Amino acid sequence: MKFDPGGDPLVSTPTAAIRTQLMANPQYQRLSEQHAHYAALLDQLTAKHYLTEQEKIEETRLKKLKLRLKDEMAMLAQKSGSA
Repeated sequence: MKFDPGGDPLVSTPTAAIRTQLMANPQYQRLSEQHAHYAALLDQLTAKHYLTEQEKIEETRLKKLKLRLKDEMAMLAQKSGSA
């Protein structure tokens, strides 16, 4: 699968019009903000040279949360594109 520079799958990247519509959707905005928050937390962890066992568990948890949010965002984008 190919990805755009933002890490989004190219197959689900919305067009500019759909992206504008999505950003007006409060649910999509909330998901996007949560995704960015988790990404920032993950960046803090990955900046460390060594992770404790607890930090490794947290890293895995954050990756799963980000993926779940990305899936939800992609579903909203798909619904907006077919509406």
